[in-house]
Amino acid sequence: MKKEETIDYQIKSCWHSISRMYNQKANMEGITTSMGFVLINIHSTEGTAATKIAPQMGLESRSLTRLLKTMVEKELIVKVPDKEDKRSVKVFLTEKGKQKKAAAVSTIKEFNEKVREHLSEEEFGVFFVLFDKINSVIDELQKPETK
Repeated sequence: MKKEETIDYQIKSCWHSISRMYNQKANMEGITTSMGFVLINIHSTEGTAATKIAPQMGLESRSLTRLLKTMVEKELIVKVPDKEDKRSVKVFLTEKGKQKKAAAVSTIKEFNEKVREHLSEEEFGVFFVLFDKINSVIDELQKPETK
């Protein structure tokens, strides 16, 4: 089997293309794709607990800590100790952060709309069914064998 004929190659290749496109758009905004994804995961008015962001993005907490520090320096976010639990920190968007979040959301919507223009409703539905099935296979492969 050629690598181009494997499912994982096609998914990875497509994701790299999407990632490059997102990186170009993010760079034009003066942020990184990771920063854009963090901004999207922060509630625009209520903020978000810092501990909730890493799992939503599949990041290690150390990586998120460095990323949040950079985002504070770029004045995209502010970190505020939680009023009830002083050990916990909530992350809020600054005005600049809200603008960059809007740009990130717009980029994602634009991409999704473009893809929808090139797929029939049936193809679009099959896409999600297909990925649900692939995720089920992955879950099955990751289950420990029982004897």
